[in-house]
Amino acid sequence: MIRSLVTLAALLLLHASLGAEPRRVAFERGSDVWVANLDGTGAKKIARGTQPDISSDGARVAFNTDTGGSKALDRRIALADAATGKATVFTKEIPSDNCQHAIWSPDGSQILFNLYTENDWHLGLINADGSGFRYLKKAPSKNSGLWSACWAPDGRSVYVQDLDKISQLGLDGGELKTWDLHALFPAAGLTSSSRMAVSPDGSTLLLDVEVDEDVEREDWDGPPPAIWTLDLATTKVTRLTPKGFFGWSGSWLSGEEILFVSQGDKEKQPSLYRMSRQGENRKQLLKNASYPSVSQ
Repeated sequence: MIRSLVTLAALLLLHASLGAEPRRVAFERGSDVWVANLDGTGAKKIARGTQPDISSDGARVAFNTDTGGSKALDRRIALADAATGKATVFTKEIPSDNCQHAIWSPDGSQILFNLYTENDWHLGLINADGSGFRYLKKAPSKNSGLWSACWAPDGRSVYVQDLDKISQLGLDGGELKTWDLHALFPAAGLTSSSRMAVSPDGSTLLLDVEVDEDVEREDWDGPPPAIWTLDLATTKVTRLTPKGFFGWSGSWLSGEEILFVSQGDKEKQPSLYRMSRQGENRKQLLKNASYPSVSQ
């Protein structure tokens, strides 16, 4: 009887694993949103837009449209089916025609994003069906935008930075905890385009940091970017990418592995890489790709 039960359990586990959807990565290529298998195969374009974030189940991709050129800027939050590319654009649901950086909640029910109103960048929330828009947090003072928002793994809070500090906010917008960026990085800093991501166990924040180093590179303006981690309990910061190696736009593949973007000195386009949590075993995954996110 025991042997039969063990065999049945093994068969059920095998069936579940065979029926599970493979993990997928969404990324930017030029001004388009693409998806691919986690090993880099099967890449396909699904939508016109930027800053994609794939849902935990891999079924949908949130992103922002990006209409510019000679016309007035118009950026909207949109959702695309990862299989078919069929997209829904939120045009009337959000009181702004300049929105970006859409991030799925862990349970796939809500989308966190930035929106520009009243001459400042704020944080907004909307349900995945386009209902229930609300401001999660408005910029606390004039010309003090909120950037780099990401969800805590339990979906009960979010992290954001304002160039001076990192804040953990409750879903009511209340401040739960803060970390002084100038104390953490005396010779470096975050920008409005920096990305942050929380590890699956909620203990560690992954960050893009621009470091104050004299590294010259043709066709590159500004300080070199590096990937760092912040231990949220101890406030210890650790640099994962070495001097001279440009790395940015990090996301967690697992508790022990990271996906990020890099571009070599002689390379014309960025590529996706994976590496260990300790910054070791770097391996190229996809060429001509940036701004990655991974399903769970």
